[in-house]
Amino acid sequence: MTEKTPIKVLLIDNHPLVLDGLRALLETYGHIDVVGTAGLARAGLELALRTRPDVILMDINMPQVNGIDAIELFKEQLPGTRILMLSMHDSREYISTSVLRGAWGYILKDVSTEEIVAAIEAVARGETYFSSGVSDVLMQRQPDENAMPLTIREQEVLRLLAAGQSNRDIAQALGISSATVETHRKNLKKKLGIATTAGLTRYVIEHGLA
Repeated sequence: MTEKTPIKVLLIDNHPLVLDGLRALLETYGHIDVVGTAGLARAGLELALRTRPDVILMDINMPQVNGIDAIELFKEQLPGTRILMLSMHDSREYISTSVLRGAWGYILKDVSTEEIVAAIEAVARGETYFSSGVSDVLMQRQPDENAMPLTIREQEVLRLLAAGQSNRDIAQALGISSATVETHRKNLKKKLGIATTAGLTRYVIEHGLA
């Protein structure tokens, strides 16, 4: 995304102060276009159908339809729009369920504005994004070695990809080159029959490898 093509963002949260604060902060960035706000998921869906946002930043705890259940509603009617969850909860259940339903990222409400913007940018590019606190939760559990026919190194790369790490970050963490990481990424997608990084993330969580 460039300044000539701003990222259209819709905010959904049932706390007016949160909505007003987020909107005011995001509107200070020239490449972020907040196309609207809504306090309920269904109202947000109606607004999204009119404004066609690139990214929807949505809370989980909302009356009537919660944010996790709402993910499928948005996917059905706006398959090109990417969902980024913004929550105060860092529980594995919430994170895993959000990703399995189709969210592209999950960030905590206590992160900086800069990180929220970074998450929006990443998701708009088609990448997954998890804030540091969420990544820590995803990385806590040890993998089930019998869950899939991958090498130990492939599993390491896969878990880091699922935690939202870039090729460069993974390369530094594992002491290998970025080119090697990219090779592993391509091999993982081919071996598992998964085309996207978001799909790899879902696979990790479904198989208890996070």
